[in-house]
Amino acid sequence: MQRLILSGPGDLRWEEAPEPQLTGPGQALVRPVALATCDIDPAVLRGAFPMAGPYPFGHEGVAEVVAVGNEVRTVAVGDRVVVPFQISCGTCGPCLRGRTGNCSSHPPLSTFGLGTIGGLDWGGLWADLALIPHADAMLVPVPAGVDPVAVASASDNIPDAYRCVAPQLAENPGAEVLVIGGPAAPSIGLYAAGLAVALGSSRAVYLDTDPARLEIARKLGAEAIEAERDARIGRFPITVETAGGATALRAAIDATAYDGWCTSASVQLNDVALPIFAMYSRCCTFHTGRAHVRPAIPAVLDLVAAGRFDPALVTTVTADWEDAIDALLATPMKLVAVR
Repeated sequence: MQRLILSGPGDLRWEEAPEPQLTGPGQALVRPVALATCDIDPAVLRGAFPMAGPYPFGHEGVAEVVAVGNEVRTVAVGDRVVVPFQISCGTCGPCLRGRTGNCSSHPPLSTFGLGTIGGLDWGGLWADLALIPHADAMLVPVPAGVDPVAVASASDNIPDAYRCVAPQLAENPGAEVLVIGGPAAPSIGLYAAGLAVALGSSRAVYLDTDPARLEIARKLGAEAIEAERDARIGRFPITVETAGGATALRAAIDATAYDGWCTSASVQLNDVALPIFAMYSRCCTFHTGRAHVRPAIPAVLDLVAAGRFDPALVTTVTADWEDAIDALLATPMKLVAVR
């Protein structure tokens, strides 16, 4: 089979590799059919984010099941499924608590397509076939009528955005939401704004300086404000930072209301000083870290199936599988390649 290998910034190639084989009764083989770039991928391809190659590339996508072990019960051959990027067994303590990104049955950070960070043995999803070690625990069928291309990022970026707003809105229905968007996690910020609208926020504000992202936010139903990331536009019960850097992070924290919740979904490569006393005084809850995506995927797919949320609005380029390398090296914000 062929799989895509990333050797370094701007260096992608297809290589021949042995086809994965079922070696356990709970496994599945899948054929990726709609592959998306994660927000980290363009930065890696441009050399702006340190990820040493070579390694099998890609960790977001929808696939078709082509074989299953004899103990698999929740998916069957021919099903279209979302493949979570994190490897999770579904039965260990962290998995049972919904912390599937920290599955204790495997080495920490085990993922598809993220090089040595996630373990090279899992391979990448930009390939003819991928082995799913825990099919019943991991794979989520795509509902009838939902376009796999629209939900190709349901492996990672869309659930990442969901965790930024959904639990908070469930606890505080109708609460106003501020998303500080930007280049670090651009699609996550836009998905978060659209999901806030879909989940009933009375005012979902998306703040950014980029006209193209602001227009996407408007199409998603958010109130788009063109302003610098540290512009003062009031305080919000729920704030989300996806711009990256100390200025945006501090701005999101400063904009969080009393008893509010601030989530940083960008990757901060450098330490950032936090206004701890001000956060303490306002009872500000701050959360950062990787999203545990698997528990959120069914809820995301339900919103799409119900017509309440359209993640396809965030996709900036759709390409044929044969043109994947050229499309990837152009580093669009959100690329989906289709077989």
